[in-house]
Amino acid sequence: MTHPGDTIRLTVAQAIVRFLMNQFIEIGGVETRICGGGFGIFGHGNVPCLGEALYPVRDDLPLYRGQNEQSMGFAAAAYAKYHMRRRFMFCTASAGPGTANLLTAAALAHANRLPMLLLCGDTFLTRLPDPVLQQLEHFNNPTLGLNDAFKSVSRFWDRITHPAQILQSLPAALATMLDPADCGPAFLGLPQDVQGWVHDYPAAFFARCVHRIRRQSPDMAEIADAAALLRNAQRPVIVAGGGVQYSGAVAELTSFAEAHNIPVVETIAGRANLLATHPLNIGPLGVTGSDSANTIAGAADVVLSIGTRLQDFTTGSWTVFAPDARLIGLNAGRHDAAKHLSLPVVGDAKLGLEALTKALSTHRAPADWVAKAQSERRIWDTYVAANVAPGNRPNSYAQAIGAVNALCHPRDRIVTAAGGLPAEVTANWRTLGIGTVDVEFGFSCMGYEIAGGWGARIAQSESEPDRDTIVLVGDGSYLLMNSDIYSSVLTQKKLIILVLDNGGFAVINKLQNNTGQDSFNNLIADCPTVTDPFLVDFAAHAAAMGALTETAATPAELAAAFQRAKAAPKTTVIVMQVDPYEGWTTQGHAWWEIGTAAISATATVRDKHAEVESGRAAQRPGI
Repeated sequence: MTHPGDTIRLTVAQAIVRFLMNQFIEIGGVETRICGGGFGIFGHGNVPCLGEALYPVRDDLPLYRGQNEQSMGFAAAAYAKYHMRRRFMFCTASAGPGTANLLTAAALAHANRLPMLLLCGDTFLTRLPDPVLQQLEHFNNPTLGLNDAFKSVSRFWDRITHPAQILQSLPAALATMLDPADCGPAFLGLPQDVQGWVHDYPAAFFARCVHRIRRQSPDMAEIADAAALLRNAQRPVIVAGGGVQYSGAVAELTSFAEAHNIPVVETIAGRANLLATHPLNIGPLGVTGSDSANTIAGAADVVLSIGTRLQDFTTGSWTVFAPDARLIGLNAGRHDAAKHLSLPVVGDAKLGLEALTKALSTHRAPADWVAKAQSERRIWDTYVAANVAPGNRPNSYAQAIGAVNALCHPRDRIVTAAGGLPAEVTANWRTLGIGTVDVEFGFSCMGYEIAGGWGARIAQSESEPDRDTIVLVGDGSYLLMNSDIYSSVLTQKKLIILVLDNGGFAVINKLQNNTGQDSFNNLIADCPTVTDPFLVDFAAHAAAMGALTETAATPAELAAAFQRAKAAPKTTVIVMQVDPYEGWTTQGHAWWEIGTAAISATATVRDKHAEVESGRAAQRPGI
């Protein structure tokens, strides 16, 4: 028991760790430590002091040793996403290149609005030993260093220059990470000398503290305005984003849509808000969406967007909605709620939907509008069924997705990221369980797949240990970052990894061809500097890191290998070659604004430029 005025003498590093140990969050009536542990690679910038502080609590605050700092950050992001932003992991790296490696991961967390605490080494505050190993010297500004680069990719940033500063900085960082509107990575630069300095901290600073995620009630005048728009709508549609899940508002979304008979389309981040079989689920929206969702969104007169930042892949660069459609933005963030002259409803999705339901009373959208939406969805389902089916045609991403989809458990988690797989998963995956799809397309970051799968599996093993985390990754992302296969084996966090090898960056090659250019520098076979192209033995490579491996020649063989992987006790990597040109999902695409060459000596480039520009006529004004 502590008393007013009691103090505890600790180093800065020890105080940070003790504070984290005593921060809890209430989830469903159960109190759980907010910080699930950390990912760390030690160096001279963090091992002497922070490492010393973490060792005594290693059983309660587990530290996972990563193989690469960037992949550690990806794993931390996936962990936070699994826990719907209610829990986070910290990442610690040494001063210099270790910390620099976390920049991409911080950007991913920032773009996806995910909590992540970065505890990174920094140069000596006293400057007495300068210039030290790995220090960047700015001759006219000695206060400027590598860690300042994180200011653009952090929601909260501080450099600790005195031990007492953490009394303010740590609670502020935590408040940022738990804020529904401002959520994102928090960065603390820890100079190597300051980490070990001691201070008499108030004992009350380390008292057990239980947090709850704030639910902001919407303004009732904004609710009334939104309800009036919806009541007068003849063709309303709901765009359900990832914020629906972060708010815990899936049940409210479902009951709202059912009560008022409004079709629902999903963003990439909101891909698993409704089961595929729900009659009001009209499909994924946008550039990598479905014909059904895009058709309905284009015909809608009122669009209620919930928990989405309305990224260009969702809006088709603002062409999927009719120019005269009215938008309502229900969002915890003011910035997102007011986009494109939306009527803003700033507040929590759960509370906002409850308030809108009450305001709309018994109002229901016209039955013929819903019937049209459901008819479009049936047509889309028929297309997807044919698209994912094995047959006498080249292997494709869609066929691999279909094989996994047919055999996985409803609570298995699907993880993918950059390249062609996000589009193919978004279009072809039929959701079996709410909140089970992690398509990282906020930053579309190569290398997230396997590392994110490891982080997701760590989180999944805390609550659903009997379920699987399934990673879909292309050969390009695999070659960029694969070392967490080894991490998953070392930590016994089983993954099922499908490596779909199309010989390079095939989706960008497709984009290159679609803009009138010849294939160049994307597929290995089309790289002028490659003199001896050969196929990588991905199975042998993964086996060298301790994984079980199989190679499949057909979707049927992949399905059989997947069943064996489900039964296996450890990480299994299944490799299948897919065609880089054939088998892409050809339907469901919206217009997407890309920069094309306005003049060119190549006629096909000029033609494609004119074709792309012709789509601009449907683009809503950028206001």
